[in-house]
Amino acid sequence: MPYDRDILDELADQRSKPRYPTVEVALGMVVEDRASGFVGDVVRWNHEAVTLRDRKQHLRYFSWKPGGFLLEGKPVTLAKPAPATAAADVRITASGSIAGDGTARVARASRIWVEGKHDAELLEHIWGDDLRDLGIVVEPLHGADDLVEAVREFAPGQARRLGVLLDHLVPGSKESRIAAGVDHPAVLVTGHPFVDVWAGIRPRVLGLDRWPDVPRGQPWKEGMCRALGVPFDGFWPTLRNRVSTYADLEPELVGAVERLIDFVSET
Repeated sequence: MPYDRDILDELADQRSKPRYPTVEVALGMVVEDRASGFVGDVVRWNHEAVTLRDRKQHLRYFSWKPGGFLLEGKPVTLAKPAPATAAADVRITASGSIAGDGTARVARASRIWVEGKHDAELLEHIWGDDLRDLGIVVEPLHGADDLVEAVREFAPGQARRLGVLLDHLVPGSKESRIAAGVDHPAVLVTGHPFVDVWAGIRPRVLGLDRWPDVPRGQPWKEGMCRALGVPFDGFWPTLRNRVSTYADLEPELVGAVERLIDFVSET
C-alpha cells in the first residue's frame, strides 16, 4: 500500500517536534508555567485548564498544552488523572479548591460587592467554602447605578480592599461607564459579558445547547423563562441548584470571581 508521504519526511517531523513526558496532575503538585514563569501548586483543574496558586495565594489558570509546564526543572505535559486516582481523604470544594478544616476566619474589613441577590447566592453556592476560609464577605449592591458614591462611602484603603463584580461589563454598556468612574488602587471592578448572572451558568445544566434568544427590550430572565415554558417564580432556585461545581459556570464568570477573591484576600 503506497504511503501518502515519504517515510523520510515523517521521520524528519518526529525529530523536529520535541516530545515531553506526560505526568498525571495531582493536587499540591508544584509546577511552573513555561510561557509566563508563574510558579504555584495545583489547586484545581477541569477539562479546559489547570489552576495554580503561588506563595502569595494568587490564583491563575492555564490551558493544557504539550510541554507547557516545568516539573522539577524539566518540561512535561500535564494530563488529567483518571477518576479512580483521586485521593479519598481530600475534600474538594465546589470551586475546585482543597477544602480547609471547616473553621471560618474572622471577617476581613475587605468586601466583595455583587449586583444582586442571585449573584451573591451563586458565589456562596460555589465559592462559599473558600470565602469562609479566607474571611471574605460578599454583599449585594441591589443595582450598580450609585456605585461611585457607594465606593466613596466605603472608604477603601490598603487594609480595606473592595472588589466589585458587574454583569454585562462590555465596551459601551452602562456597566462599563459606571466602572470607568471608579478609580482607586484598593478597588478592583471586574465582571462578565453576560446580561445577567443567570446567563453565566452553562445551559448544559438544563440539557440545553444554548440559552434562548430574548428580544431586545424584554427583561432577559423573564423572557428566557417564557421561551423555555417555565414559570419565572421559583425558577432561580431550580437553576442554581443544578450547578454543582465551577465547571458548570462559564469561564468568563469564573475568572472574574477568582480575580476578585485574589485581590481582596491580599490584605
